[in-house]
Amino acid sequence: MTTLEASDPAPAAAARWAGLAVVGLVVLATLYAAFTLYLAGQPLLGVLMLVLAGAVAAIFSRPAFYATRFIFPGLVAVAVFIAFPVAYTIGLGFTNYSSFNLLTFERATEVILSRGTVDPETEQPFALIPDGDGLRLALPEAGLISEPLALDGTETEIVLAPGTPAAEPLAMRDVVARRAALQALTLTGPDGLRLQSSGLRRFAAITPEYTPRPDGTLLGAGGDVLTPNHEIGFYETETGEAVAPGWRVFVGLENFERIFASEGIRGPMVSIFLWTVAFAFLSMAGCFAVGLTLAVILQWPHLAGRGIYRILLILPYAVPAFISILVFRGLFNQNFGEVNLILEALFGLRPEWFTDGGLARTMIVIVNIWLGYPYMMLLAMGFLQNVPADHKKAAALEGAGAMRVFFTITLPQIVPPFLPLLIATFAFNFNNLVLILLLTRGLPDIPGTVIPAGQTDILGSFTYRIAFTDSAQQFGLAGAITFLIFVVVAALAYANFVAMRRAADRRFKGT
Repeated sequence: MTTLEASDPAPAAAARWAGLAVVGLVVLATLYAAFTLYLAGQPLLGVLMLVLAGAVAAIFSRPAFYATRFIFPGLVAVAVFIAFPVAYTIGLGFTNYSSFNLLTFERATEVILSRGTVDPETEQPFALIPDGDGLRLALPEAGLISEPLALDGTETEIVLAPGTPAAEPLAMRDVVARRAALQALTLTGPDGLRLQSSGLRRFAAITPEYTPRPDGTLLGAGGDVLTPNHEIGFYETETGEAVAPGWRVFVGLENFERIFASEGIRGPMVSIFLWTVAFAFLSMAGCFAVGLTLAVILQWPHLAGRGIYRILLILPYAVPAFISILVFRGLFNQNFGEVNLILEALFGLRPEWFTDGGLARTMIVIVNIWLGYPYMMLLAMGFLQNVPADHKKAAALEGAGAMRVFFTITLPQIVPPFLPLLIATFAFNFNNLVLILLLTRGLPDIPGTVIPAGQTDILGSFTYRIAFTDSAQQFGLAGAITFLIFVVVAALAYANFVAMRRAADRRFKGT
């Protein structure tokens, strides 16, 4: 007779406590990251890390959430790398964030208060003299020298007394290494004159341009007053002139009003939007037509060397896209490109591919079809295999020609499974800014605009140029445009979902 002994619960308990210890360490590390991000001026990221710490503690410490542990890493990846960047970018669209409004209010105030006028009559060179474990700061022309200093950034007020250096001064590279600590020093001589750093090798009396007042305004040396305007994110003079740098503030729908109210923005944006839709549609239709045509040809049983042709036609898909784009940029070069050399030799034509807006757009569509047709061809070759041969034979026996068989039998049967892929291709090309930036950079420019906008720009490259290549770097305006793009792409994604569901329903009913 076999006796069943109770298993020892000690190993299971030890494993559970070890797991809780690991969870505790992860939570503590995440809380530390949240605190560090908050101190670094990134409260949103800090809150995200705080929420993540709470979720880890709840899910991995309670058995009730055991099943959730398997999908939790995916949820975290979606939240951190997709949801948060999208929400943050959209949030920027409701602010005045730009190269003129990068700072916080406190930091912008510090920058303005740090401005001063150097008195050239008091400017004189200084030297750092080694003295044991410390350093002495000397003004050789005035015959003044300080007590030994650490120069670790903690000293601010230094008193100088008469004296001469007893050693050779430090080299310039050693002085530069202590530049931050030197800029924090204020030197006071026997005559009471206060000197501050005015360069890598000089100190001088500096008169501040502005001084703070109790009511929050700044009083200028000439009597002018700067008042903070938190509606626009700038200090303003009494005449209403903004003084840079500014700070980031919430401006509501102002960026959206600029998009729709300013002709210098609305006009080019409407043109770019229409071109984006046309570019995405022509690329989708062109890739589908070329890919399907080549797939039908390769399916012809009497075609010799089909394997070689198939390999050659797939090559554009195997070459990295950025290499192909750069190659086409050279082929379409207006002066030395092979395309113009051939056209000139045959027809006497030298098209201006990069300076004429219509030709530049045509070139972009041609290059994009070249890059995308192999994908469509591979899909079509698979879908064509699923078309019943009996249907084609029956139509042929009734006297239908090859073209009629294709358009009445083959095409209607491959379009339903193709439809979601076509919508996805349209959505991809709607944001295909890599092609635009590498091939034309959005050029040629649209004349009469107040923002950088080109005739070959799509919405994605248009937003990129506003945010990163414009001198003003209008991140807020770019965020507003991104929000509009997000709405359009979301509508396309929903249409893709509906198309897939209807296609699945039709296939289910057909069976």
